[in-house]
Amino acid sequence: MRRLVIVGTQWGDEGKGKITDYLAQNADLVVRYQGGNNAGHTVVFDGKKYSLHLLPSGILNPKIDNVMANGMVINPKAFVEEISKVSDFSLHISDRAHVVLPYHLELDKAYEALKGSKNIGTTHKGIGPTYTDKSSRIGMRVSTFIHEERFRSSLYELIREKNIELGLLKHPLLNFEAIYNEYSVYAKVMAPYVTDTSLYLNQAIESDKKILFEGAQGVLLCLDHGTYPFVTSSSPTASSVPLNTGIAPWLVEGAIGVTKAYTTRVGSGPMPSEIHSELASHIRTVGNEFGTTTGRPRRIGWLDTVILRHTKRVSGLSYLAVTLLDVLTGIDELKIAISYTLDGVEIDRIPAEIEDFERCIPNYITMPGWHEDITQVKSYDDLPINAKNYLFRIVELVGVPIGMFSVGPDRNQTIMVKNIF
Repeated sequence: MRRLVIVGTQWGDEGKGKITDYLAQNADLVVRYQGGNNAGHTVVFDGKKYSLHLLPSGILNPKIDNVMANGMVINPKAFVEEISKVSDFSLHISDRAHVVLPYHLELDKAYEALKGSKNIGTTHKGIGPTYTDKSSRIGMRVSTFIHEERFRSSLYELIREKNIELGLLKHPLLNFEAIYNEYSVYAKVMAPYVTDTSLYLNQAIESDKKILFEGAQGVLLCLDHGTYPFVTSSSPTASSVPLNTGIAPWLVEGAIGVTKAYTTRVGSGPMPSEIHSELASHIRTVGNEFGTTTGRPRRIGWLDTVILRHTKRVSGLSYLAVTLLDVLTGIDELKIAISYTLDGVEIDRIPAEIEDFERCIPNYITMPGWHEDITQVKSYDDLPINAKNYLFRIVELVGVPIGMFSVGPDRNQTIMVKNIF
């Protein structure tokens, strides 16, 4: 496959950045197709950790062209801060991507506070309000942002309108001149990278370039197919790539679904296989399960194959990439959720109504764990028999072959099982 999508199969934080970074060694382009800086990718190479929030994972490789496509929402301040930490890179920003501005962050905080105990648990990065403005056709696109006169006049009108909204929410108002003076500097930094990325990508495809499409979050945070309303404001599915990048659907050749060897979730919402014992704290510590963007501790659960089959169905998966397999080392007995019981009936689906999903009781199978250190293995054959059996069971239950797995955070702790890209 020469055009491959990297998809998170759970609620995000599956290790997509690591997998993208590894596969990108053979790529010509890495394309980030949706989301904003509410997501984080952690890439470790030679013991050095890189935390990326907006920039595509290929930005660390000077040989790779990187694209921030039209489906993204870009915070210019965050972009300037992040781009200052890398050097020797190639980057293209879509002129049709939308811009996250200070009032989006303030509205995000204000509306979350208004919801009280029923809040979604957003990162307060302004992503939802930015996508709302996009859908309401009052958003600001990058093409306007980098045009000095249009930016000033548009920003003036938008802040005037948003201050009315903030006032009704009893939230502090924003100062136009201060924001304009600060953000006009960011616009000048962004401008050299801005182009029609749809045109650029289609030219790359015509030239038979190898392309990785990289999303943010996971399929269960998809606005359409996730655990609504505890979702993000865009679609991380492979299905959204054509719309969010400006290429034809048939040009996407496959998708690799990144899944942890267990399940994690940040924020509110149902999580049927959640572990409530001390074991959750152990896995969280060993796996360093704290949000890249927020630092919040992640909720821990057993691997849930109902979720993985849902992702396979609504997004399409060619292969699985199983990450953090090493974190399960030392646990005597491992559980895998294979179905749910809802009101006394066994089901193999995620209910549409969140209240129904909250009542789902997981049905498990158990498997013996392993105690051998697997962090230095270099092939599937090197794994202990119980670790092999665990991976084989996942393939049986999900119906998708494993293309690769990882046994540690470093790039060289990633093992290919199939030649997929």
